[in-house]
Amino acid sequence: MKAVFMGLGYIGLPTAAVAASKGIQIVGVDVNSIVVETINQGKIHIAEPSLDKLVKNVVENGYLKASLKPEEADAFFIVVPTPFKQNHRADISYVESATRMVIPFLKEGNLFVIESTSPVMTTEKMAEVIYKERPELKGKIYIAYCPERVLPGNVLYELEHNDRVIGGINPESTEKAIEFYSIFVKGELHKTNSRTAEMCKLTENSSRDVQIAFANELSMICKKADIDVWELIELANKHPRVNILQPGCGVGGHCIAVDPWFIVSDFPEQSQLIKRARETNDYKADWCANRILDACQKYTAETDLEPIVACMGLAFKPNIDDLRESPAKYITSRIISEARADVLVVEPNINSHKSFNITNYKDAYNKAHIIVWLVKHNEFINMPRTIGKVELDFCGLRK
Repeated sequence: MKAVFMGLGYIGLPTAAVAASKGIQIVGVDVNSIVVETINQGKIHIAEPSLDKLVKNVVENGYLKASLKPEEADAFFIVVPTPFKQNHRADISYVESATRMVIPFLKEGNLFVIESTSPVMTTEKMAEVIYKERPELKGKIYIAYCPERVLPGNVLYELEHNDRVIGGINPESTEKAIEFYSIFVKGELHKTNSRTAEMCKLTENSSRDVQIAFANELSMICKKADIDVWELIELANKHPRVNILQPGCGVGGHCIAVDPWFIVSDFPEQSQLIKRARETNDYKADWCANRILDACQKYTAETDLEPIVACMGLAFKPNIDDLRESPAKYITSRIISEARADVLVVEPNINSHKSFNITNYKDAYNKAHIIVWLVKHNEFINMPRTIGKVELDFCGLRK
Protein backbone atom coordinates (compact mmCIF):
# COMPACT_ATOMS: atom_id res chain seq x y z
CA MET A 1 0.00 0.00 0.00
CA LYS A 2 1.13 3.54 -0.75
CA ALA A 3 -0.09 6.67 1.04
CA VAL A 4 0.51 10.40 0.68
CA PHE A 5 0.57 12.63 3.77
CA MET A 6 -0.02 16.31 3.04
CA GLY A 7 1.79 18.18 5.83
CA LEU A 8 4.86 17.11 7.79
CA GLY A 9 4.43 19.05 11.01
CA TYR A 10 3.87 18.00 14.63
CA ILE A 11 1.20 15.46 13.63
CA GLY A 12 1.84 14.73 9.96
CA LEU A 13 5.45 13.61 10.33
CA PRO A 14 4.97 11.30 13.34
CA THR A 15 1.86 9.73 11.77
CA ALA A 16 3.62 9.24 8.44
CA ALA A 17 6.63 7.70 10.19
CA VAL A 18 4.52 5.31 12.28
CA ALA A 19 2.58 4.20 9.18
CA ALA A 20 5.84 3.74 7.29
CA SER A 21 7.20 1.57 10.12
CA LYS A 22 4.34 -0.87 9.44
CA GLY A 23 5.42 -1.37 5.84
CA ILE A 24 3.25 1.25 4.12
CA GLN A 25 5.05 3.17 1.37
CA ILE A 26 4.74 6.81 2.47
CA VAL A 27 5.26 10.02 0.52
CA GLY A 28 5.25 13.01 2.88
CA VAL A 29 4.52 16.34 1.23
CA ASP A 30 5.40 19.75 2.64
CA VAL A 31 5.61 23.22 1.09
CA ASN A 32 8.81 23.94 3.01
CA SER A 33 11.81 22.76 1.00
CA ILE A 34 14.04 22.78 4.10
CA VAL A 35 11.65 20.39 5.85
CA VAL A 36 11.65 18.10 2.81
CA GLU A 37 15.44 18.12 2.57
CA THR A 38 15.85 17.52 6.33
CA ILE A 39 13.53 14.49 6.35
CA ASN A 40 15.12 12.96 3.26
CA GLN A 41 18.41 13.08 5.15
CA GLY A 42 16.79 10.97 7.86
CA LYS A 43 16.60 13.90 10.25
CA ILE A 44 13.71 15.81 11.85
CA HIS A 45 12.82 19.47 12.26
CA ILE A 46 10.66 19.19 15.38
CA ALA A 47 11.30 17.96 18.92
CA GLU A 48 9.52 14.73 19.83
CA PRO A 49 11.04 11.86 21.85
CA SER A 50 12.26 8.92 19.73
CA LEU A 51 10.90 10.43 16.50
CA ASP A 52 14.43 11.06 15.20
CA LYS A 53 15.32 7.35 15.41
CA LEU A 54 12.06 6.26 13.81
CA VAL A 55 12.36 8.71 10.91
CA LYS A 56 15.98 7.76 10.32
CA ASN A 57 15.01 4.09 10.19
CA VAL A 58 12.06 4.38 7.79
CA VAL A 59 13.91 6.78 5.49
CA GLU A 60 16.99 4.56 5.32
CA ASN A 61 14.80 1.52 4.63
CA GLY A 62 12.98 3.30 1.84
CA TYR A 63 9.52 3.42 3.41
CA LEU A 64 9.36 7.20 3.83
CA LYS A 65 10.38 9.94 1.46
CA ALA A 66 9.55 13.63 1.54
CA SER A 67 8.54 15.70 -1.46
CA LEU A 68 7.25 19.10 -2.46
CA LYS A 69 4.52 17.49 -4.60
CA PRO A 70 2.04 14.65 -4.13
CA GLU A 71 1.91 11.66 -6.45
CA GLU A 72 -0.40 8.77 -7.21
CA ALA A 73 -1.17 6.56 -4.22
CA ASP A 74 -3.84 4.38 -2.65
CA ALA A 75 -4.62 6.80 0.18
CA PHE A 76 -4.27 10.53 0.81
CA PHE A 77 -4.21 12.25 4.21
CA ILE A 78 -4.62 15.96 4.86
CA VAL A 79 -2.63 16.91 7.98
CA VAL A 80 -2.16 20.68 7.66
CA PRO A 81 -2.86 23.52 10.12
CA THR A 82 -6.29 25.12 10.52
CA PRO A 83 -5.69 28.49 12.24
CA PHE A 84 -8.43 31.00 12.88
CA LYS A 85 -8.85 34.41 11.28
CA GLN A 86 -9.06 37.72 13.15
CA ASN A 87 -12.79 37.21 13.66
CA HIS A 88 -12.06 33.81 15.24
CA ARG A 89 -13.57 31.97 12.28
CA ALA A 90 -11.67 28.88 11.15
CA ASP A 91 -9.33 29.29 8.21
CA ILE A 92 -9.64 26.09 6.17
CA SER A 93 -7.65 27.50 3.26
CA TYR A 94 -4.72 25.17 4.01
CA VAL A 95 -7.04 22.16 4.01
CA GLU A 96 -8.56 23.25 0.71
CA SER A 97 -5.18 24.00 -0.84
CA ALA A 98 -3.83 20.57 0.14
CA THR A 99 -7.01 18.95 -1.17
CA ARG A 100 -6.67 20.70 -4.52
CA MET A 101 -3.06 19.57 -4.77
CA VAL A 102 -4.05 15.90 -4.60
CA ILE A 103 -7.13 16.08 -6.85
CA PRO A 104 -5.16 15.42 -10.08
CA PHE A 105 -3.75 12.22 -8.55
CA LEU A 106 -6.98 10.71 -7.25
CA LYS A 107 -8.32 7.61 -8.92
CA GLU A 108 -11.17 5.17 -8.41
CA GLY A 109 -10.91 3.22 -5.15
CA ASN A 110 -8.69 5.78 -3.40
CA LEU A 111 -9.10 6.77 0.24
CA PHE A 112 -9.09 10.49 1.11
CA VAL A 113 -8.93 11.38 4.82
CA ILE A 114 -8.79 14.74 6.60
CA GLU A 115 -7.01 14.69 9.97
CA SER A 116 -6.71 18.46 10.37
CA THR A 117 -8.94 19.88 13.08
CA SER A 118 -11.84 21.36 11.15
CA PRO A 119 -15.27 22.96 11.57
CA VAL A 120 -18.30 20.75 11.15
CA MET A 121 -19.07 19.90 7.49
CA THR A 122 -15.49 20.59 6.27
CA THR A 123 -15.13 17.00 5.02
CA GLU A 124 -18.32 17.31 3.02
CA LYS A 125 -17.15 20.65 1.60
CA MET A 126 -13.86 19.09 0.48
CA ALA A 127 -15.83 16.26 -1.12
CA GLU A 128 -17.71 18.88 -3.12
CA VAL A 129 -14.42 20.51 -4.14
CA ILE A 130 -13.12 17.15 -5.36
CA TYR A 131 -16.30 16.24 -7.24
CA LYS A 132 -16.53 19.66 -8.88
CA GLU A 133 -13.13 19.17 -10.51
CA ARG A 134 -13.41 15.40 -10.94
CA PRO A 135 -17.14 14.60 -11.27
CA GLU A 136 -16.32 11.12 -12.55
CA LEU A 137 -15.01 10.23 -9.05
CA LYS A 138 -18.35 10.77 -7.29
CA GLY A 139 -19.25 7.54 -5.56
CA LYS A 140 -15.96 6.01 -6.70
CA ILE A 141 -13.62 7.15 -3.91
CA TYR A 142 -13.82 6.95 -0.11
CA ILE A 143 -13.78 10.18 1.93
CA ALA A 144 -13.55 10.34 5.73
CA TYR A 145 -12.51 12.40 8.73
CA CYS A 146 -10.27 11.06 11.51
CA PRO A 147 -8.91 13.59 14.02
CA GLU A 148 -5.69 13.02 15.91
CA ARG A 149 -5.75 12.96 19.70
CA VAL A 150 -2.18 12.82 20.92
CA LEU A 151 -0.12 14.49 23.62
CA PRO A 152 3.06 16.32 22.54
CA GLY A 153 6.00 14.55 24.12
CA ASN A 154 4.25 11.17 23.91
CA VAL A 155 3.03 11.24 20.32
CA LEU A 156 4.50 7.99 19.02
CA TYR A 157 2.99 5.88 21.78
CA GLU A 158 -0.40 7.58 21.60
CA LEU A 159 -0.62 7.35 17.81
CA GLU A 160 -0.60 3.59 18.15
CA HIS A 161 -2.45 3.04 21.42
CA ASN A 162 -5.13 5.74 21.63
CA ASP A 163 -8.65 5.08 20.39
CA ARG A 164 -9.61 6.88 17.19
CA VAL A 165 -12.93 8.25 15.99
CA ILE A 166 -13.45 7.71 12.26
CA GLY A 167 -16.34 9.20 10.31
CA GLY A 168 -16.93 8.80 6.60
CA ILE A 169 -19.29 10.73 4.35
CA ASN A 170 -20.97 7.34 3.97
CA PRO A 171 -20.63 3.95 5.72
CA GLU A 172 -18.41 2.57 2.97
CA SER A 173 -15.91 5.40 3.48
CA THR A 174 -15.88 4.77 7.23
CA GLU A 175 -15.06 1.10 6.68
CA LYS A 176 -12.32 1.90 4.17
CA ALA A 177 -10.66 4.36 6.56
CA ILE A 178 -10.86 1.85 9.42
CA GLU A 179 -9.17 -0.69 7.18
CA PHE A 180 -6.20 1.67 6.79
CA TYR A 181 -5.89 2.81 10.41
CA SER A 182 -6.12 -0.76 11.70
CA ILE A 183 -2.70 -1.36 10.17
CA PHE A 184 -0.96 0.74 12.82
CA VAL A 185 -3.52 1.67 15.50
CA LYS A 186 -3.84 -0.74 18.41
CA GLY A 187 -6.53 1.32 20.13
CA GLU A 188 -10.21 0.85 19.31
CA LEU A 189 -11.50 2.43 16.10
CA HIS A 190 -14.94 3.96 16.67
CA LYS A 191 -17.26 4.29 13.67
CA THR A 192 -19.41 7.37 13.12
CA ASN A 193 -20.17 9.91 10.38
CA SER A 194 -17.92 12.78 9.31
CA ARG A 195 -19.91 15.55 11.04
CA THR A 196 -19.90 13.75 14.37
CA ALA A 197 -16.17 13.00 14.07
CA GLU A 198 -15.46 16.67 13.33
CA MET A 199 -17.55 17.82 16.29
CA CYS A 200 -15.99 15.16 18.53
CA LYS A 201 -12.54 16.68 18.11
CA LEU A 202 -13.82 20.18 18.81
CA THR A 203 -15.82 18.93 21.80
CA GLU A 204 -12.84 17.18 23.39
CA ASN A 205 -10.71 20.31 23.36
CA SER A 206 -13.54 22.65 24.30
CA SER A 207 -14.30 20.50 27.33
CA ARG A 208 -10.70 20.73 28.47
CA ASP A 209 -10.67 24.48 27.84
CA VAL A 210 -13.73 24.95 30.07
CA GLN A 211 -12.14 22.89 32.86
CA ILE A 212 -8.88 24.87 32.64
CA ALA A 213 -10.84 28.14 32.64
CA PHE A 214 -12.40 27.16 35.98
CA ALA A 215 -8.94 26.58 37.47
CA ASN A 216 -7.58 29.82 35.99
CA GLU A 217 -10.54 31.85 37.23
CA LEU A 218 -10.15 30.26 40.65
CA SER A 219 -6.48 31.28 40.75
CA MET A 220 -7.39 34.93 40.15
CA ILE A 221 -10.09 34.81 42.83
CA CYS A 222 -7.62 33.26 45.29
CA LYS A 223 -5.07 35.97 44.63
CA LYS A 224 -7.70 38.57 45.48
CA ALA A 225 -8.69 36.66 48.64
CA ASP A 226 -5.07 35.95 49.67
CA ILE A 227 -5.55 32.18 49.44
CA ASP A 228 -2.98 29.66 48.18
CA VAL A 229 -4.76 28.31 45.10
CA TRP A 230 -2.50 25.25 44.89
CA GLU A 231 -3.32 24.20 48.45
CA LEU A 232 -7.01 24.95 47.86
CA ILE A 233 -7.20 22.75 44.75
CA GLU A 234 -5.33 19.93 46.47
CA LEU A 235 -7.80 19.99 49.35
CA ALA A 236 -10.88 20.32 47.12
CA ASN A 237 -9.71 17.35 45.07
CA LYS A 238 -9.91 15.18 48.19
CA HIS A 239 -13.64 15.10 47.48
CA PRO A 240 -14.33 11.79 45.68
CA ARG A 241 -16.20 13.46 42.81
CA VAL A 242 -14.10 16.61 42.37
CA ASN A 243 -11.12 16.84 40.02
CA ILE A 244 -10.07 20.46 39.50
CA LEU A 245 -7.20 20.96 37.06
CA GLN A 246 -4.10 23.05 37.73
CA PRO A 247 -4.12 26.73 36.73
CA GLY A 248 -1.48 28.23 34.48
CA CYS A 249 -0.68 31.45 32.66
CA GLY A 250 -3.32 30.78 30.01
CA VAL A 251 -3.90 28.10 27.40
CA GLY A 252 -1.80 27.55 24.30
CA GLY A 253 -1.12 25.11 21.53
CA HIS A 254 -2.88 24.59 18.25
CA CYS A 255 -5.78 22.62 19.75
CA ILE A 256 -7.27 23.81 23.04
CA ALA A 257 -6.54 27.48 22.37
CA VAL A 258 -8.05 27.34 18.89
CA ASP A 259 -10.68 24.62 18.49
CA PRO A 260 -13.38 26.08 20.78
CA TRP A 261 -13.62 29.12 18.51
CA PHE A 262 -14.67 26.82 15.65
CA ILE A 263 -17.78 25.92 17.63
CA VAL A 264 -18.40 29.48 18.84
CA SER A 265 -18.15 30.99 15.37
CA ASP A 266 -20.60 28.48 13.86
CA PHE A 267 -23.00 28.28 16.82
CA PRO A 268 -22.72 31.65 18.62
CA GLU A 269 -26.07 31.61 20.38
CA GLN A 270 -25.70 28.07 21.69
CA SER A 271 -22.07 28.22 22.87
CA GLN A 272 -22.16 30.81 25.65
CA LEU A 273 -20.14 28.76 28.17
CA ILE A 274 -17.53 27.70 25.63
CA LYS A 275 -17.04 31.33 24.55
CA ARG A 276 -16.74 32.57 28.12
CA ALA A 277 -14.17 29.90 28.98
CA ARG A 278 -12.10 30.82 25.95
CA GLU A 279 -12.18 34.51 26.96
CA THR A 280 -11.21 33.64 30.54
CA ASN A 281 -8.18 31.66 29.43
CA ASP A 282 -7.08 34.42 27.06
CA TYR A 283 -7.54 37.01 29.82
CA LYS A 284 -5.40 34.97 32.24
CA ALA A 285 -2.32 35.74 30.14
CA ASP A 286 -2.98 39.49 30.41
CA TRP A 287 -3.64 39.13 34.14
CA CYS A 288 -0.23 37.48 34.54
CA ALA A 289 1.51 40.11 32.43
CA ASN A 290 -0.07 42.90 34.49
CA ARG A 291 1.19 41.30 37.72
CA ILE A 292 4.72 41.17 36.30
CA LEU A 293 4.55 44.80 35.23
CA ASP A 294 3.35 45.76 38.72
CA ALA A 295 6.29 43.84 40.24
CA CYS A 296 8.71 45.73 37.99
CA GLN A 297 7.26 49.09 39.01
CA LYS A 298 7.40 48.14 42.68
CA TYR A 299 11.05 47.06 42.38
CA THR A 300 12.00 50.35 40.72
CA ALA A 301 10.09 52.37 43.32
CA GLU A 302 11.91 50.59 46.16
CA THR A 303 15.43 50.49 44.67
CA ASP A 304 15.41 53.32 42.11
CA LEU A 305 16.81 50.74 39.65
CA GLU A 306 15.37 48.95 36.64
CA PRO A 307 15.05 45.25 37.41
CA ILE A 308 16.38 42.29 35.50
CA VAL A 309 13.44 39.99 34.79
CA ALA A 310 13.81 36.33 33.82
CA CYS A 311 10.82 34.94 31.89
CA MET A 312 11.19 31.21 32.43
CA GLY A 313 9.66 29.29 29.53
CA LEU A 314 8.12 30.09 26.14
CA ALA A 315 6.47 26.81 25.12
CA PHE A 316 2.74 26.29 25.52
CA LYS A 317 3.29 23.32 27.87
CA PRO A 318 6.17 21.65 29.74
CA ASN A 319 9.08 19.88 28.06
CA ILE A 320 8.31 20.60 24.40
CA ASP A 321 9.58 23.13 21.85
CA ASP A 322 6.15 24.07 20.47
CA LEU A 323 5.41 27.79 20.86
CA ARG A 324 2.12 27.93 18.91
CA GLU A 325 -0.49 30.13 20.61
CA SER A 326 1.68 30.05 23.73
CA PRO A 327 0.52 32.36 26.54
CA ALA A 328 4.07 32.34 27.92
CA LYS A 329 5.35 33.70 24.62
CA TYR A 330 2.62 36.37 24.60
CA ILE A 331 3.38 37.38 28.20
CA THR A 332 7.11 37.59 27.51
CA SER A 333 6.47 39.81 24.46
CA ARG A 334 4.34 42.15 26.55
CA ILE A 335 6.99 42.42 29.27
CA ILE A 336 9.71 43.16 26.72
CA SER A 337 7.63 45.91 25.08
CA GLU A 338 6.02 47.46 28.18
CA ALA A 339 8.30 46.97 31.19
CA ARG A 340 11.13 49.30 32.14
CA ALA A 341 13.39 46.33 32.71
CA ASP A 342 16.11 44.16 31.24
CA VAL A 343 14.25 40.99 30.19
CA LEU A 344 16.01 37.64 29.93
CA VAL A 345 14.12 35.06 27.86
CA VAL A 346 14.50 31.40 28.77
CA GLU A 347 13.35 28.31 26.86
CA PRO A 348 15.54 25.25 27.42
CA ASN A 349 13.89 23.29 24.58
CA ILE A 350 15.04 25.61 21.78
CA ASN A 351 18.49 26.91 20.91
CA SER A 352 17.47 30.09 19.11
CA HIS A 353 14.43 32.12 18.09
CA LYS A 354 13.94 34.80 15.46
CA SER A 355 12.27 37.22 17.89
CA PHE A 356 13.97 36.48 21.21
CA ASN A 357 17.52 36.18 22.45
CA ILE A 358 17.51 32.91 24.40
CA THR A 359 19.39 32.86 27.71
CA ASN A 360 20.58 29.78 29.61
CA TYR A 361 18.12 29.12 32.41
CA LYS A 362 20.76 28.94 35.16
CA ASP A 363 22.42 32.16 34.02
CA ALA A 364 19.07 33.92 33.83
CA TYR A 365 18.06 32.78 37.31
CA ASN A 366 21.37 33.92 38.81
CA LYS A 367 21.26 37.36 37.14
CA ALA A 368 17.59 38.25 37.54
CA HIS A 369 15.96 40.22 40.34
CA ILE A 370 12.46 39.03 39.34
CA ILE A 371 11.88 35.41 38.36
CA VAL A 372 8.69 34.66 36.41
CA TRP A 373 7.83 30.95 36.26
CA LEU A 374 5.69 30.55 33.16
CA VAL A 375 6.19 26.90 32.14
CA LYS A 376 6.90 23.94 34.42
CA HIS A 377 9.84 22.52 32.47
CA ASN A 378 11.81 19.69 34.08
CA GLU A 379 14.93 21.84 34.14
CA PHE A 380 13.22 24.30 36.47
CA ILE A 381 11.73 21.90 39.00
CA ASN A 382 14.67 21.41 41.35
CA MET A 383 16.24 24.83 41.07
CA PRO A 384 17.13 26.18 44.53
CA ARG A 385 15.49 29.28 45.95
CA THR A 386 17.64 32.37 46.41
CA ILE A 387 16.85 34.83 49.17
CA GLY A 388 16.16 38.34 47.94
CA LYS A 389 14.69 37.45 44.56
CA VAL A 390 11.07 38.18 43.71
CA GLU A 391 9.43 35.04 42.31
CA LEU A 392 6.10 35.01 40.49
CA ASP A 393 4.84 31.48 40.00
CA PHE A 394 2.12 31.01 37.37
CA CYS A 395 2.61 27.29 36.79
CA GLY A 396 2.73 25.75 40.28
CA LEU A 397 6.48 25.24 40.24
CA ARG A 398 7.05 26.60 43.74
CA LYS A 399 3.88 25.24 45.36
